Amino acid sequence: MGASTLLLTGNIDTIAQMSCNPAIGGQAKGQIVREIDALGGEMAINTDLTGIQFRLLNESKGLAVRSPRAQCDKKAYQHRLKHTLELQPNLEVFQALVTGLIFDHGRVVGVKTNLDLEFHGQTVIVTTGTFLRGLMHIGQNKNEGGRLGDFTAKTLSGSFLEAGIELQRLKTGTPPRLLGRSLNFTKMQEQRGDATPTLFAFHDTRDPDLLFHVEQTGETRLGWTPGSNQVSCWMTHTTEETARLVRDNLNRSALYGGEIEGVGPRYCPSIEDKFVRFADKPRHLLFLEPEGRSTNEYYVNGLSTSLPFDVQLAMVRSVPGMENAHLLRPAYAVEYDFAPPTQLFASLESKKVENLFFAGQINGTSGYEEAACQGLVAGVNAVQKVRGGEPLIIGRHEGYIGVLIDDLVTKGTSEPYRMLTSRAEHRLLFNHGSAEARLGHHAKRLNLLSHNRLSRIESKIATQEHWQAWLERERHGGKTWGDLIRRGEPDESLPAEFQKLDATIREEVLYRVRYQGYLERERRQIARMADVEAIRIPPDFDFLALRGLRKEGAQKLHALRPLTLGQAGRISGVNPSDVSVLMIHLAANRRAQATPPTGADE
Repeated sequence: MGASTLLLTGNIDTIAQMSCNPAIGGQAKGQIVREIDALGGEMAINTDLTGIQFRLLNESKGLAVRSPRAQCDKKAYQHRLKHTLELQPNLEVFQALVTGLIFDHGRVVGVKTNLDLEFHGQTVIVTTGTFLRGLMHIGQNKNEGGRLGDFTAKTLSGSFLEAGIELQRLKTGTPPRLLGRSLNFTKMQEQRGDATPTLFAFHDTRDPDLLFHVEQTGETRLGWTPGSNQVSCWMTHTTEETARLVRDNLNRSALYGGEIEGVGPRYCPSIEDKFVRFADKPRHLLFLEPEGRSTNEYYVNGLSTSLPFDVQLAMVRSVPGMENAHLLRPAYAVEYDFAPPTQLFASLESKKVENLFFAGQINGTSGYEEAACQGLVAGVNAVQKVRGGEPLIIGRHEGYIGVLIDDLVTKGTSEPYRMLTSRAEHRLLFNHGSAEARLGHHAKRLNLLSHNRLSRIESKIATQEHWQAWLERERHGGKTWGDLIRRGEPDESLPAEFQKLDATIREEVLYRVRYQGYLERERRQIARMADVEAIRIPPDFDFLALRGLRKEGAQKLHALRPLTLGQAGRISGVNPSDVSVLMIHLAANRRAQATPPTGADE
């Protein structure tokens, strides 16, 4: 967008370091990465060029629920993205730990650092991850830090509290890392990548010459041909001995022993949680995933724990194929401060401090993809705030990013928030191949993509619409091609000209045709809600003074300050009668403003 930007971080050598599993995507998350790419973000292209295994999840269940996922080379991902930042015009990267914010009359105007240097800016975006008063637990052992071997940000929380921003604690965890040559893979089930990988970036609308080289400098960035030389992952499972070890040592777990006050993630539970909450399950699956091509380190997906090291070692060695495993890094839990996100506007700007934006785990989310899309939206809106432009607000009907941010700022979260397909009421519209069509108008308005790419996107959309209309119009054997497709007509029997189309265009057209009825129903529901979503609530509206509102509803509305009537209706504790009272009052206000006062000139 051409804005002068400074990125401050405690250690520039860990920019883009994948603290947990070096994997991107998955159900709903894969769609988010596609949406990030459609808005000019880097995550998708960085994943494709450093990915070591690609799999399309739910491939057998139909186009509507398929989600791409990739295992990345951990260090390659990190190094390539750091290099990308170094080459980015208008961006300065500097190593310093932010220790506090600088305020002036209720606005943030800069930051203080541990180097006694101050940096001033018109907006500040805070992305603290798990480092805000981070505390790591391995059994009874505690170490300060947001990541094993890394620092903690101790004093920044004080600035937030000083500004009246509420903070709470959350917890997350990570499994042990194992030495690959100490494992017996013959006792495990191999999981290969897809022969034809599904990539994350929209390569068909990009200039392929820019993938590895930077046109202005001639520098070559790290990476390889997307989908080439894929590696295998491996599947094994816990045993009765694993379960016994966990149950016998629950009192030594930081989570169950009372050492941790933060709430953990429901949808990525520790192994202790699994054996307690799912006591009827005889075993749980574990996945051995390589950390990269140039390392023998493996990530044990499914074995997150905060048990002491001696129990971890015995537990790991109770698993088939891991009997002689050597642990390179122990598993641990980390708890950290977060700011309940209901304190934010939908632009991710703080309601308490003007020009201050929050993104990522400080907003209560969990996951690389959730953090990345918030960072992108907060960055765009920080620029728009400086320039006096309209913020980027993605609707719930436009993409998973819109659902995620609306959920956070409207409903809040008491546990690490993870995006799930079930959270999106219009998820049939969010197939991963449609992200450019859904979000392209935002990218164009905000200058997030190059002119060449925008032109290619518009051309692709026109081609898709042409063929969708053609298949619904042209007949074969007395029926339209669209009807035949919905009746299960094999793809190979479709017209030869259609089959010659680029695979991404062909798949998107088939999706639209095959699910036409369902997609139309979704659009009708969106149209019915559009009027309610369009009714804006003045920023200074006094909910507490509005007669007819229930006390709970008025208090929730006053605290969260929704921007639209639609958002007000999604707030927990606000019922339909409250929305009706509010709608009548807003309509009366609009009529009063539209009616000229008595005696006014005509």
